[in-house]
Amino acid sequence: MATARKITVEISSELLEKAQRASGTGITQTVRTGLQLLAASRTYARLRQLRGKVRFTRTLAELKADR
Repeated sequence: MATARKITVEISSELLEKAQRASGTGITQTVRTGLQLLAASRTYARLRQLRGKVRFTRTLAELKADR
């Protein structure tokens, strides 16, 4: 398990409230979720660039049957 760090961050009350409403969680989990999404954004962008460029050898029906 990774070592956790305690940090102090200044965030506007309005932004924090909007984020908490969107996530439906408390402050800590809202901040964690936001950081995880930001960290994953580069991967999402690279996956979007592959759209339509990857050919699969198996059909959707074959994938479903393989469950």
